Amino acid sequence: MQLDITSSPGGDSLFGLAEAPAAVRYLASFAMTAFATIVAVGVDTQVAIPNISLIFVVPVIIAAVGLSLGPSLFSAILGALAYNFFLTEPRYTLIVDDPANVWAIGLLFVVGLIVSGLAFTSRRRAIEGGLLRRQATMLQTYSRDVAGIDNAKAIVSITCRTLAALFQVPAVVILVLDGKVVSVEKAGNVELQEAEIEAAQSSLATGLVVSAGVYPALTSRFDFWPVKTTAGGPRAAIGLAFDPEERPAAPSTSVDIVGRFLALALDRQHFRHARP
Repeated sequence: MQLDITSSPGGDSLFGLAEAPAAVRYLASFAMTAFATIVAVGVDTQVAIPNISLIFVVPVIIAAVGLSLGPSLFSAILGALAYNFFLTEPRYTLIVDDPANVWAIGLLFVVGLIVSGLAFTSRRRAIEGGLLRRQATMLQTYSRDVAGIDNAKAIVSITCRTLAALFQVPAVVILVLDGKVVSVEKAGNVELQEAEIEAAQSSLATGLVVSAGVYPALTSRFDFWPVKTTAGGPRAAIGLAFDPEERPAAPSTSVDIVGRFLALALDRQHFRHARP
């Protein structure tokens, strides 16, 4: 089974630009604000509309929902400047003669900031809600599948794939028996280093989570969680290689759930084979 760990919730927003490089997203924000400016100037030449500045709020909302917060704030700043330059007297300068226009420009900028923040927060909550629902479904499927497997290697393999799919990062499950590594199952394009094996063993020895880049795992790319199994059988350590800039707030909740099911499955296998 080939595991895809490159997809991301919300990646289809605004034609997939939500996950595009920053330069592309800012360019899209600029293009939307430029289009809003053309529309506003075109309308203004035909008919006088008191609230024509509100046209510049539209790209701010679209950018916040589809491009992230930075491009949305960029659009808010561009909108205020474009309104000043093209639609207030004296035109085609950034000078403002009428104090009322100063307030109008300032209000447009403030409204853009508020709308940008609200739209971005709403988008993040929708993405997080969708992610939680997806994770709950995957955990239910995992608990059902692992309960029906009668093979330790298959149990570890499906556990590793589930973890990688849950968090969209490389995952590893290491089995240790009598202080020696007896099995290493990986998901994702990553090779374990000796320091990471040592970090996993340290997690098992202390019974604590060992975080990447923190003593004693200074050079490890993986966070490791110990899995508490019954004495006598193999012990397991779960490792996840998070991007330091995109680390989830509380990964231990889902990892602990998977770890409990893994412990039950491994204990079942151990007791089954230990029977005379």
